[in-house]
Amino acid sequence: MASSDHSMGFEPADRLAQDQESVRRRFWIKLKRVVAQLPFAEDLLAAYYCAFDKETPRHVQAALLGAVAYFIVPFDFMPDVLPLLGFTDDAAVLATAIRMVASHITQEHRDAARAALKRGIDTNEVTE
Repeated sequence: MASSDHSMGFEPADRLAQDQESVRRRFWIKLKRVVAQLPFAEDLLAAYYCAFDKETPRHVQAALLGAVAYFIVPFDFMPDVLPLLGFTDDAAVLATAIRMVASHITQEHRDAARAALKRGIDTNEVTE
């Protein structure tokens, strides 16, 4: 089956995930803007760090990049501007991806996520 058969409704995120530099740039911009509203910010950041870790297997990177890309796509199933519900779909996509590849998200990825949140989100992290 073609990959689009498995990603019904996720095509914009799938296309975006193919452009890793765009994902990096747009991820930090959106995260900085919405981090206070995200109860799953630490998991999202850990997934991001795992996705860009050169030691992470390609299939794991692909799954996590898809979830991260879905987070940054400006239009999705549940618009992010809706109070309380806006990030529900983003959280569900991320949770599913994390469950699929949880063993690859290391303590180092989680520590990096915690440290980034502690020091405050900075768009200069695009270069990390």
